[in-house]
Amino acid sequence: MPARPRDGAATQQHLLAAARRRFAADGYDRTTIRAVAGDVGVDAALVIRYFGSKEGLFTRAADLDLGLPDLTGVRAGDLSKVLVGRFFAVWEDDPTFLALLRAAATSDVAAEAMRGVFARQVGPALAAVTDDRAPERAALVAATVLGFAMARYVLRLPPLVDMTRDRAEAWLGPTLRHYLLD
Repeated sequence: MPARPRDGAATQQHLLAAARRRFAADGYDRTTIRAVAGDVGVDAALVIRYFGSKEGLFTRAADLDLGLPDLTGVRAGDLSKVLVGRFFAVWEDDPTFLALLRAAATSDVAAEAMRGVFARQVGPALAAVTDDRAPERAALVAATVLGFAMARYVLRLPPLVDMTRDRAEAWLGPTLRHYLLD
């Protein structure tokens, strides 16, 4: 049987996808390098070679794209609606973000990864559309969104779990508008 051709970049992508699935299903603490490697059919040493450690693997796996649109073309009054819509798409369509949120509550590595995602993506996106205090505004938006996510997806508070996207936007929108525009 001929040997399978090696493709380091493809293997890394497979490992990252497997790690995201594992972290989402098992959490940070219970996910092992051996399990991730086994999911891809490679030796655990290869994971260490590519990512250095479990923390390195997690950091790379958690470096996710929020998919924020260019907000400079969005009317000021519509910014909160766009952000809430994107929020739901991120949290409900990709279990990796939920895993990152859960892990961030107990892991410094995960918390740093979460801060990095927001610092690299939310901060600059809001700086492009706000006149002043962009870091403070981004932090307040993040606190509101992360608090809602924690209550809805982790704590599973019934009124929030049952809330439609439109209803959530009606509640969250004024707060986010205040943080963005006032």
